[in-house]
Amino acid sequence: MQAINTLKAAKAIAGSLGKPSKMPGLSYGISAKRCKVGAKLATVIGSVCHGCYALKANYSYPSVMQAHETRYASLNHPQWTEAMIYQIAKSNTDYFRWHDAGDLQSLQHLLNIVKIAEALPLVSFWIPTREKGIVHMFNDTFGAFPANLCVRVSATMVDGALPIGFATTSSVHEVEEAQGTTCEAYKNNNKCGDCRKCWDNTVTNVSYKKH
Repeated sequence: MQAINTLKAAKAIAGSLGKPSKMPGLSYGISAKRCKVGAKLATVIGSVCHGCYALKANYSYPSVMQAHETRYASLNHPQWTEAMIYQIAKSNTDYFRWHDAGDLQSLQHLLNIVKIAEALPLVSFWIPTREKGIVHMFNDTFGAFPANLCVRVSATMVDGALPIGFATTSSVHEVEEAQGTTCEAYKNNNKCGDCRKCWDNTVTNVSYKKH
């Protein structure tokens, strides 16, 4: 294997990074159809995944679907972690969101993301996930995540109970009051603005208004 020293080489391995218009920094996503828990929840009325935004609209464009599959196929490449570190470092971003579409695929996938966070301590990373089993395996084996990586385990149901046993979580509210800190992007054309609470490990739960 050769060292990765160009963006072209890094993208050839891991695919390109995303740039969501509604939030700061960059992102990396795979198809929501590849979600393990989420794909099952998408069929459950009242779940946080029912009517998933990442299964429709812009995410259904052929170019987007192809980019998702390219990234998915790259996850097991032996230099995926190195390629991601190179791209993110070269981007000079301060904030990075994992999985604006899709989710964790395995414990090894999460371990690779942790390695990326450790290699880039000046970047704030955020993962929203339904894969609580994978997160439990990591915590039970390795302990806490790096300080610059916020892993938010999502509640399963809208207006439902928060996941138990995790340092940081997220939820969706519709009829009931928000639990913890409310995401106020819905007041700002669904944009983060200057808010960075999702990336903040001191914010224990972020609740998103269903829309």
